[in-house]
Amino acid sequence: MLEIIQNIDKEIFLFLNGLHFEALDPIMFYLSSTGIWIPFYLFLVWILFKNYNRNVWVPLLFIGLAILLADKTTSGFMKPFFERLRPSHEPDLQGLVHHVFNYKGGAFGFASSHAANTFALALFFITLLGGKMKIFYWMILWAAVVSYTRIYLGVHYPGDILVGGLLGSFFGWITAFACKKILSKYFINASGA
Repeated sequence: MLEIIQNIDKEIFLFLNGLHFEALDPIMFYLSSTGIWIPFYLFLVWILFKNYNRNVWVPLLFIGLAILLADKTTSGFMKPFFERLRPSHEPDLQGLVHHVFNYKGGAFGFASSHAANTFALALFFITLLGGKMKIFYWMILWAAVVSYTRIYLGVHYPGDILVGGLLGSFFGWITAFACKKILSKYFINASGA
């Protein structure tokens, strides 16, 4: 059964990775990098500051925890435990995978840390502020696009993305839920100063 799932995962990967256009290569490469998103992250910090003023450190601490849990679970535990080769390192797929700028990533790819981290951040903001600011629901699209770039670049199977996204979503939700509880219990007004 596991072999059937892996074969389906490879087939879907080859189809999606094969849908590449040379003009999109640099765009997908940069969308996958962390540095390009720094202005977006600063905007999110500003939103938190506007909502929590001097208590902004509380949600920032919980965001750090969400990312730490997502990243350490995928990169620190799952990748070395499962040792599933990335498509870019899979001998059976050599010559079939579209690589951008010869980027191949580390040897193992299950589960995707990019997917885990972006979905953790998205679900954190949706859970914490989605009731007040519906715009945060668009972060799901952002996380999905960043995650898809990993397939486009040839470094993750769709299954890597799916599992990473689900784990990240869970960690984002649970840490935001805990953050809301802490804010409402220990701070006078959970929505501000």
